[in-house]
Amino acid sequence: MNFAKELNVPKMKTHRGAAKRFKRRKSGTIGRGKSTVTHNLTSKSSKRKMHLRKSTVVHKSDQDRVQRLLPN
Repeated sequence: MNFAKELNVPKMKTHRGAAKRFKRRKSGTIGRGKSTVTHNLTSKSSKRKMHLRKSTVVHKSDQDRVQRLLPN
């Protein structure tokens, strides 16, 4: 009999809240949407709202934390 069993390590689960907010790009960086876009839009200029629509990159100091939440 073979008593040496393989250890089945549980799979890492993706943090679903982070998965909805961040996307991994082809280059390996992590993209995110900008904040303050969803409310009080009448007080913001059209130019400001236009620039808020674009996505940006997660800062390098936060990148390790976000990658831990998105294992795949």
